[in-house]
Formats: sequence, structure tokens, C-alpha cells
Amino acid sequence: MFKHIVRIADTDLDGNKNVVHALTRIPGIGIRMARSIVNSAGLEGKRKLGYLPDEDLERLRKLIEEEIEKIPSWMLNRRFDPITGQNLHLLSKDVEFARMLDIERMIKMKCYRGVRHAKGKKVRGQRTRSTGRKGRTIGVIRKKK
Repeated sequence: MFKHIVRIADTDLDGNKNVVHALTRIPGIGIRMARSIVNSAGLEGKRKLGYLPDEDLERLRKLIEEEIEKIPSWMLNRRFDPITGQNLHLLSKDVEFARMLDIERMIKMKCYRGVRHAKGKKVRGQRTRSTGRKGRTIGVIRKKK
């Protein structure tokens, strides 16, 4: 039976897409991680997600939500977590939450990147002389005749 929407890791996935491309809709999973997950689950990546049997979907869901740390550590997106010191892979809402906490930590320790984040400037060395201007525009004032 075909399923139009499959829910994995608090994300609704399109059943009309291939398994690999559908998994990339989950925040924290890119194309390489999706291929690795499909290979470790023993599934065919070119099949449509909605046509997978329930046991394959359950195996995929279990691998993504519980056993994702079994994938080689160099593929995980949060290696050597500063709080726990473990290799983690964050998914869905945890990705944005961890990013926000990291920025707050940098602002609190007043490192260069934290200061740039606090001021709302560009952080990664981009040019700021001609681009990145925001806020009120200051125009030319003409003389009254």
C-alpha cells in the first residue's frame, strides 16, 4: 500500500521521492548521510519511500532515531560535543537548538566570533566595506533653493 506521507524523526517526508532524497528533508541529514543510512539499513536507495513495506520503514526509523551513532564517527555532525565530549548526530529541532547554544556560548566568552555575532556583523571573514549594509539608509541632503 502506498503512503503519501511518512513521518520519521518528527518530519513529514514525501512518499513520492526516492528514499535517499526523501531523507535529506530531515534537518541534520544531507545526501551523503542519507546514502550511508540507506546502505547500513540494507535498502535500495532508488525505490520510492511510500512503497517501502512497514518493516523496512520501521527499520529505517529505528536506525535514524536510535542507532545513528553506529555510522562511522567521521560522518556525524556533532563530533566531540563540548558539553558531553561524545560523538553525536543531531536531527530536526536539535540542530538549530545546538547552533543557538553555541552562538550564545561564543557571545558569553567574548571571542572574536561571539563579538561579531553580538554586533550583527559578518562572522566568517567576508568583506564588509561594500556589502552587508543594513539598517537606515543615509542619503544625500540637498541645499534648499
